[in-house]
Amino acid sequence: MTQHLGTALVTGASSGIGAVYAERLARRGYDLVLVARNRDRLATLAARITNDTRRSVEILDADLNDRNALAAVEAKLKEDASITLLVNNAGVGTHTPLLDSDVDAMTRMIDLNVTALTRLTYAAVPGFVGRGNGAVINIASIVGIAPEILNGVYGGTKAFVLAFSQSLHRELADKGVRIQAVLPGATATDFWETGGLPLENLDKAIVMSAGDLVDAALVGFDRGELVTIPSLHDGAKWDAYEAARQAMAPELSTDTPAARYAA
Repeated sequence: MTQHLGTALVTGASSGIGAVYAERLARRGYDLVLVARNRDRLATLAARITNDTRRSVEILDADLNDRNALAAVEAKLKEDASITLLVNNAGVGTHTPLLDSDVDAMTRMIDLNVTALTRLTYAAVPGFVGRGNGAVINIASIVGIAPEILNGVYGGTKAFVLAFSQSLHRELADKGVRIQAVLPGATATDFWETGGLPLENLDKAIVMSAGDLVDAALVGFDRGELVTIPSLHDGAKWDAYEAARQAMAPELSTDTPAARYAA
């Protein structure tokens, strides 16, 4: 019998990365609360997972860009003490250049990628701290550290997710709450089709399957990684990047300008 690990709430769970997380977590021993807009897709996925794993699967059809729907998911996170894992996967992106993008669409992207993710985390974490157990997995992106690759608003939202995760880790590591930020590269999901760039237009050498992505991310989770970049084969490069950032940190705020800025 698989060990019961509590309940995982997964957003954006009806397809792609979120659906793979749902299946993998159920097999690991989590009951599930699956959140997405498409109730029919959620119901189909839930039935399959329940049939395959015998785990309990609850579905919440919610558009996280709708404040009332978002509030209902927040309430679930606050009230259901069985929840031990939050997977903030829901998000939207675009490859359209900034000058060709609609600002209202960019604002909705910020609302989903940043505001909803933040509010759901705030809803879950106090309970985790109170119970001394819990974890948050935030799906960021490689554009969080390489924003030049795609649209700058998208990159900015994912840089927020990374920074938010790093700060949460610092605050919560000694309180029994684990944080992981996952930085996928190009992944074979409907993200690209939705954004108007069919997957077949991408170089196959840069595209990872959603299954491989999630499996690698869960290995990183099991190892206690704060930041997991499944596509980066030379992990020493991230270590050097992070070491350089940490080395700068004590020197970033001083009472005099650097000599190179002397008039």
